[in-house]
Amino acid sequence: MKNLPNILTGSRLVMALFMFVALAVAAGAVPFIGDRISVDSQLRLERWAFYAFVVASVTDFFDGWLARKLDAVSVWGAILDPIGDKILVCGALLGLMALGPNAMVVLPAGLILFREFTVSALREVGAGKGVKLPVTLLAKWKTTLQLVAIGAELILASWGAFNLPPEPAVMGGFTVVAHALLWIATLVTLITGAQYWEAARKALT
Repeated sequence: MKNLPNILTGSRLVMALFMFVALAVAAGAVPFIGDRISVDSQLRLERWAFYAFVVASVTDFFDGWLARKLDAVSVWGAILDPIGDKILVCGALLGLMALGPNAMVVLPAGLILFREFTVSALREVGAGKGVKLPVTLLAKWKTTLQLVAIGAELILASWGAFNLPPEPAVMGGFTVVAHALLWIATLVTLITGAQYWEAARKALT
């Protein structure tokens, strides 16, 4: 039972990879495959990608909760968990951009990716010098906001795959909500990035 949290974390990595490949194939971005599948298959892949994203997002909560509940907190789990989060978020954002250009998604997606890679680099440099950058409460909320916002954007990008109402009023309202959530998540992401940068600067100097 004590291996269950790490199994969930590992499954998040697998599902994140599947989600990205499914979105890439659906977008026709995979040579020799993407341009040969039918429209129905593309829509099916978009649905599977979204379901994989949702399940992977849920494991992000349960692996940490189970690790504390079962007293199974481990170094391996502490390493894999943030890696799984970043792969899931980055894979979903790249998959979104593969599905089609969207001016309202490109900028926040780029800012989120920039922050994630920057903080990862800070952690790596800090670890080499014995400096730890603990996860803050706001950073945990940041991850939740990112997952909710990206999930909404995935639904919007795959609107036809879910047979959702095509009425402009419905789709337009959902578009506003999805984009607003993504920009809020981006703002919180940048704030936490600045906090980590300042913490690393103080610790390293």
